[in-house]
Amino acid sequence: MLIINGTVHTMEGLTIPGGYVEIRGNKIAGFGPMEECPKQWEGEVFDAQGGHIQPGFVDAHCHLGMFGDAVGVEGDDGNEATDPCTPHLRAVDAINPMDRCFQEAREGGVTTVVTGPGSANAIGGQMAAIKTVGRRVDDMILRAPVAMKFALGENPKSCYNDRHETPTTRMATAALIREELFKAREYLEKKDRAAADEDADAPEFDLKLESLIPVIRGELPAHFHAHRADDIATAVRIAKEFGLKYVIIHGTEAHRIADLLAEDGTQVVTGPIFGDRSKPELANQRVDNTAILKKAGVSVAICTDHPENPQQYLPMGAALCAKQGIDPEEAMASITRDAAGIAGISDRVGTLEVGKDADIAVFRGHPLELSAAVEAVFINGQRVK
Repeated sequence: MLIINGTVHTMEGLTIPGGYVEIRGNKIAGFGPMEECPKQWEGEVFDAQGGHIQPGFVDAHCHLGMFGDAVGVEGDDGNEATDPCTPHLRAVDAINPMDRCFQEAREGGVTTVVTGPGSANAIGGQMAAIKTVGRRVDDMILRAPVAMKFALGENPKSCYNDRHETPTTRMATAALIREELFKAREYLEKKDRAAADEDADAPEFDLKLESLIPVIRGELPAHFHAHRADDIATAVRIAKEFGLKYVIIHGTEAHRIADLLAEDGTQVVTGPIFGDRSKPELANQRVDNTAILKKAGVSVAICTDHPENPQQYLPMGAALCAKQGIDPEEAMASITRDAAGIAGISDRVGTLEVGKDADIAVFRGHPLELSAAVEAVFINGQRVK
């Protein structure tokens, strides 16, 4: 497949007016200006007709396939709100690929999402990075698990407060997370001792603690749902205590401590970018939050938090951020290159590079313009729109 005659946004600092992208199999095989385009080509050709060619969008945090579209409780599989600590739950066991929102995602140019449990529990379970095309989730997985979901602040409190169960305070939420991490660390130490010494007793198998071992080892990032500045600080505090790799999800008040987050090297996934202040901890929501963080030197991606913002409106979130003074290419990077980097999947997606997955969107008009139309979408080299 050749995609020709378009402005190629590689998202690696190179933009090629009047360029092409070559696809062989499911990978990107080449790109460049049209004068370097292969002359003898026997395969399919898609003419972008002066449009824009770019990597498929990457949503670094959402719940696509976890909360069914317009079906109510029957499709609500995002929160196992019966136990505040459920690290053993896996998103791949709940995702419904038949949800029509996958089609809408593709039609909007979104080709990869990080999706998983909601924020009812202090530890919600394992997130998955998947492509947005397929009939069976096993065939859609890019990486799973890709992160462990943690949550601080209002959501775990409100979920369990009605039942008068722990946690009903921020203190208890943090304490539950610490307790599970301490248990997992001790469990791992016992396993290591038993492996090194045949006389040492191995711990009794515990699926919850087994699931936290990659987090304790720093192999699996902790994604902390946190809105208020104090909740963000708690996430950073816990991460430092246990030496975790971590990402702040939402970070609504991150603009209040942007310089501190930059000093700590904290990564933040902001969003949903638009919507009402529907609960107290969103009182200080600002559209320029992402811009403030970027200007402070914080690594930032933008998410929809689907279904909070419908999946296909991911580029609209980036466009609103560009209005706050971010260079449009940098705003677009927050839903391509930077999103893939923060999600830990940049070896496969997020930029147009030889050898990466051929996930490509072609737009009529700049991708961040509200009037821009998606002309074609390719996932793994196959046209899906």
